[in-house]
Amino acid sequence: MTEWIPPPRFPPVRAAGRGRGWYRGDCHVHSARSNGADLTPAHLAAAARTAGLDFIAVTEHNTSDTHGAWGPLAGDDLLVILGQEVTTRTGHWLALGIEPGQLVDWRYGVRDDVVGRHLDEVRRVGGLCVAAHPHAPYPSGVFMYPWDGFDVVEVWNGLWTSDLPWNADNEAALAEWGRNLAVDLHRGRLRPAMGNSDTHLEGQIGVPHTVVLADELSTAAILAGIRAGRSWIAGAADVELALTVVAGGRHAGLGERLETGGRPVEVRVHVDGVPSGTVSMHTERGTAHRESLPGGGTGSVEWLTSAEESAFVRVEVRDAAGHPAALTNPVVLA
Repeated sequence: MTEWIPPPRFPPVRAAGRGRGWYRGDCHVHSARSNGADLTPAHLAAAARTAGLDFIAVTEHNTSDTHGAWGPLAGDDLLVILGQEVTTRTGHWLALGIEPGQLVDWRYGVRDDVVGRHLDEVRRVGGLCVAAHPHAPYPSGVFMYPWDGFDVVEVWNGLWTSDLPWNADNEAALAEWGRNLAVDLHRGRLRPAMGNSDTHLEGQIGVPHTVVLADELSTAAILAGIRAGRSWIAGAADVELALTVVAGGRHAGLGERLETGGRPVEVRVHVDGVPSGTVSMHTERGTAHRESLPGGGTGSVEWLTSAEESAFVRVEVRDAAGHPAALTNPVVLA
């Protein structure tokens, strides 16, 4: 007798009743279907809710065959974005927002000169292409492709099995992204940063995660917010950050461009949840300003600059040990 196999139940692309707002999510999550992982989709969904996440992206290694398991696990309180981690011979990348059951080829390396074709496959269905953990310290983990073909860079990747909350490869990725940011913005484009846990094991999900301003809790709106840089990276659910830039009565936020009219620019940052931390402002000149947060972890920092001095400003918040607690995408000054 033929065994009955239940049909796949794919998750909805939109969570009902969730309008414009800031949403927290982790876009690099593995179940036991991926090498080195041991969690079921049900376990991941429960852990995501416990961690205070609004969305996750399922990104199994080189397969999409768990896509159909997520329909019963999603809901109005948890959006599940379909994806894949494409683990090529010379670097890994995330295909986010692909079609149900879509499989992206991974059997190539930088010398084959074919990665662009596969990036186009993802973009044709409205998906997002993310350079994953660019300086991962193992064979094939180091990212050898030009960033020019990718929409976003994962500058903060999670713990794996290390006891270090901030691995050396992340520091290198952040520095490389920061250097490229100035050149990209000068050429009129923004390649935003994001942070994900790369969850394989218990207790990893949401550390870190990306906080996105989106018009609604849907796959299209979340990916649009990430693509535009309307986002920041949080190391924990209890970390809060707000960044506003003001000049001559005009305001701009993350991923936006502020026309200053040559007026002085006031950068305002508010942080909660980082006791005795440090807030630093970064421009194309490097670290431009730094201030300490009080022991209670809640504080505001204001800094004056101008478009002449700073083509953009982004913010890093580090904890008392010097590990990042939050990172932002830039606000462009013109």
